Amino acid sequence: MYQDAILEEIHRIREEYARSFNHNLKALFADLQNQQAESGRKVVNLSRKRGLTKRWSQRARDLGDDTNRRST
Repeated sequence: MYQDAILEEIHRIREEYARSFNHNLKALFADLQNQQAESGRKVVNLSRKRGLTKRWSQRARDLGDDTNRRST
């Protein structure tokens, strides 16, 4: 079987990091949030905005989009 040294290193580092927090997911998450806050980098929110789907689907209907109709 093929052994990827880079992947093995990533898995080792991840395991050491998790072990340092006793595999406590809440503690890991808190640490990552602290690192993010201390980095000073801008954080981008890529979650969908409320109403965006409704707004565009209404526009499609206004333009006469017939994709939702079944053709017989």
